[in-house]
Amino acid sequence: MINERIGFSLWLDFIERDYLQQEFKRLIAEGVINGATSNPAIFASSIETSAAYTAQLDELQNHSAKAKYEAIAIKDIKTAAEALFPLYEEGKDGLVSIEVDPFLCDDMDATVEEGQRLYRKIGMENVMIKIPATDAGYGAMSQLISEGIHVNATLIFSPMQALKSLDAMQEGLKIWRATHEGAGPQGVFSVFVSRFDRMLDKRLERAGVQPGRLGIVNAARIYNIVEARGESVFRTLFASTGVKDNAYEADYYIKELMASHSVNTAPLATIEAFLEHPLHAPKLPMDDEAIETFFKIVEEAGVDMQNVYKTLIEEGLESFKDAFSRLLSHLER
Repeated sequence: MINERIGFSLWLDFIERDYLQQEFKRLIAEGVINGATSNPAIFASSIETSAAYTAQLDELQNHSAKAKYEAIAIKDIKTAAEALFPLYEEGKDGLVSIEVDPFLCDDMDATVEEGQRLYRKIGMENVMIKIPATDAGYGAMSQLISEGIHVNATLIFSPMQALKSLDAMQEGLKIWRATHEGAGPQGVFSVFVSRFDRMLDKRLERAGVQPGRLGIVNAARIYNIVEARGESVFRTLFASTGVKDNAYEADYYIKELMASHSVNTAPLATIEAFLEHPLHAPKLPMDDEAIETFFKIVEEAGVDMQNVYKTLIEEGLESFKDAFSRLLSHLER
């Protein structure tokens, strides 16, 4: 969804073959979503639970597990990209992300090669290559942007990750613009939100700090960093915005992170909850002084944010690797 007044975009964090053929197209036609994202966990769940992949898997039975996965993912992402392409041509996003193998997160050259190969095989201009924000990932982001390929920097928890991703993409954009005209390839910075609160809510509440705010204020800080750079083709994307265990209203993280020149990617149930009572007023930007005051309070409560960032990054990478391993094991049968 693009709220025309504030420039807020809503993307669906879900891919499944049967869904793409009907409901996905309806959400696009009704202006509910204007983009989509995927990750290893989403594909693992879809392939494990949906009969829509049976025929293709039968055709691929003599292939390796990863070859099976790529064939399935390429077909689904291409289907999504084709459905979204009219929006892309109109300049209303129309982008869909596919992630590189998470086990390549420490290998820049292999990440670049896989990103190029997936982009080429899908054959749609409106595909974004999703790359974890690691030391190796930054170089890969720069290289792909320099080749005109859209990039989604994912698993961003810390402002430092966001800055390094931003610098890398800006360097790539500079190279691209040296030989091309136009705005250039797009980049988004996927800032994970809810995991902060799931990790620290109880501890902060015991210390007298309002729960459900750490992830939002951290995301607001990163949003300010990205916006301060002033590059129109780069935006903050708020991810991990689903609510677990009914801790808050289902659309809590969408509403609290409404902002111009931003994207929120969310599960279907979260989007449906938001549509029941949509918000059409921005909540961001948040004042820098208010952000720093909040983090001072968090620090006084005994929370070391650098350790928090380190833990969440490690857990995030491990989670994606586990999901990918589970998927490959399922496809080996």
